[in-house]
Amino acid sequence: MAGGSGPRGGRRSIGAVLEALRPDFPEVTISKIRFLESEGLVSPRRTPSGYRSFSDEDVERLRFVLTAQRDRFWPLRVIREALDARDRGLEVSLDVAGPQPAGPRMPAVAVDPDVPTAEELARPEKAYRLTRAEIARAAELDAATVDALVTYGLIAPDAEGHFDSRALQVARAAAGLAAYGLEPRHLRPFRTAAEREVGLLNQISAPARRRSEENGRRVAADVLQHCIALHTALVKAGL
Repeated sequence: MAGGSGPRGGRRSIGAVLEALRPDFPEVTISKIRFLESEGLVSPRRTPSGYRSFSDEDVERLRFVLTAQRDRFWPLRVIREALDARDRGLEVSLDVAGPQPAGPRMPAVAVDPDVPTAEELARPEKAYRLTRAEIARAAELDAATVDALVTYGLIAPDAEGHFDSRALQVARAAAGLAAYGLEPRHLRPFRTAAEREVGLLNQISAPARRRSEENGRRVAADVLQHCIALHTALVKAGL
């Protein structure tokens, strides 16, 4: 007699799994389920008393195996490869007839909401000029910190001593990092990395810019979007 009873907390005994599968697979038996387990196609937990305990995921896995055998005649080797692809987050379709499945469907790359689009990057911002006191007030920084941002090349005033919208964005980001103990002198590597990216971006967009300034801006914005996406992905992967 199979151990355990019906589903409890989302888990089933082997007998309850058999009852769940038989409406769609009348020929399935407990011996068949045990055989698929011995082949490594499903791995139920064991209770303290040694009985098999199947999750809902185990049952769906068994449905996939049994369907692949009955409808597609896939051998166990092929089913094992298909399950491996599914375990790695890929999609394997049972809709294709024949002894081999179609290649696993590659996942779509999700759009990272933290990365602006090329259109957003190319869109001109409203031009304004802030005095040193105004940028300090807008970024909620003291005058000494604003001076340090200038000293370390993170923001730069124009010939008349005014700061633009990009400088304000840098100052606000610096203010946020200051809450974690990062001073302007700690932010110099960001400036160095940005200058390298700008150099690469200008090198790539130069041919398009020679054709027209508008075309150059479009190419530069597209390249910049990919650079930001790469930087964001690498930092998130590191974290």
